Amino acid sequence: MWWALGFGGLSVIVVAVPMLVILCRRRPIKVPKGFGLWALLIAGYLISAFALTETPEGTYGDLTAGRVTGYVMRLAIYLSLLVVVLYLGNLTREELPQLALVRMLGALFLTTVAGGLLGVLMPHFAFTSPVELVLPRWISGNSFVTNLIHPTAAQMQHVLGHASPRPEAPFEWANAWGSNASVLIIWFLVGWWGYGGPLRRVLTAVVLALAAIPIVYSLNRGLWIGLGFSLAYLAVRSHRLLSIGTAIAATATAFVLSPLAPMVAQRLDSPHSNDIRAFTVSATVQTAATSPIIGYGSTRNAFGSHRTITTGKSDWCDTCGHPPLGSDGQLWLLMISQGFVGACLYAGFFAGAVRRYWTDRSPIGQAGVLVMVLALFYMFIYDGMVTALSLYLISFALLWRNAT
Repeated sequence: MWWALGFGGLSVIVVAVPMLVILCRRRPIKVPKGFGLWALLIAGYLISAFALTETPEGTYGDLTAGRVTGYVMRLAIYLSLLVVVLYLGNLTREELPQLALVRMLGALFLTTVAGGLLGVLMPHFAFTSPVELVLPRWISGNSFVTNLIHPTAAQMQHVLGHASPRPEAPFEWANAWGSNASVLIIWFLVGWWGYGGPLRRVLTAVVLALAAIPIVYSLNRGLWIGLGFSLAYLAVRSHRLLSIGTAIAATATAFVLSPLAPMVAQRLDSPHSNDIRAFTVSATVQTAATSPIIGYGSTRNAFGSHRTITTGKSDWCDTCGHPPLGSDGQLWLLMISQGFVGACLYAGFFAGAVRRYWTDRSPIGQAGVLVMVLALFYMFIYDGMVTALSLYLISFALLWRNAT
């Protein structure tokens, strides 16, 4: 529903308002250990606004409404997630049972699978949302905002050398779909398999079989690596190496014999995005080094590309453009927008959560720690804004609640 209305990733901002009202009526408000790092991250982002007008060497562009809009949106999301974590953590088990929250995330995984199948079967499906209709053009026309409010089933990209759909519904872009699917499948398995009866377990197997279709069609190597790491983590921490290894071997055999296997092989043979990513990451680090403490408040467009020093729109390539710095992962976004300090605060927050909750060997505890580890891995390859970061922080709240 949120996706169809056009709120999508903005839903976290909407729900944070009533949550804040409820929080203000509670006394005392509990705060999790290590959450001060998140507060410092927000404080640093506020300070970085003073650098929004700067144009570092190797980049171009003046301060525009689009840059300010992107900054304000990210700030609102950071603040909203702070409220969401505190709200969830201050609810009692009677008000919100742990399993109920886990199964809410599991239900979102079902929606993710449905959206992924929609992207595979109807890749050109898109429509103008109600939010898109009412927003002023100078806001809705911003590329960052457009991705949040304009519902589309898939992104058409030339990853394999020809146009192919990469599912993104009900999220803001294809990489967000991949990141979120790998996190939500963890909570789906905990709620439906770990705490489920025979019927739920049968349905779980059916859902996973269906999920394999959009997971493969996503052409998302990061998602595939994340799923592989999650299986290895589960095998080691649950001390079920033999049984899980057997299940993995059987699943791998079935996959190799399926029609989906050639698509994975094609994707692995088409690593053209590596050169683009290497260029933008290198340029991001070099630019961030010129403002290592507060960054530049937002992304910047770089001159050139991995192939030439001149890129941009032309008569023969109206979709070409200069690559935005910080677009290849949350770590790089933080470097360009908040400097190395902001990047360290972000990494420190999730690393601290792993250290703090590692000894929790309950299904929820082990799943939550896995999500924290994935957040650290994905920060190198995925932009956490918007829904991915929301899922990381909700998972953190589950860990915190589980320890109290």
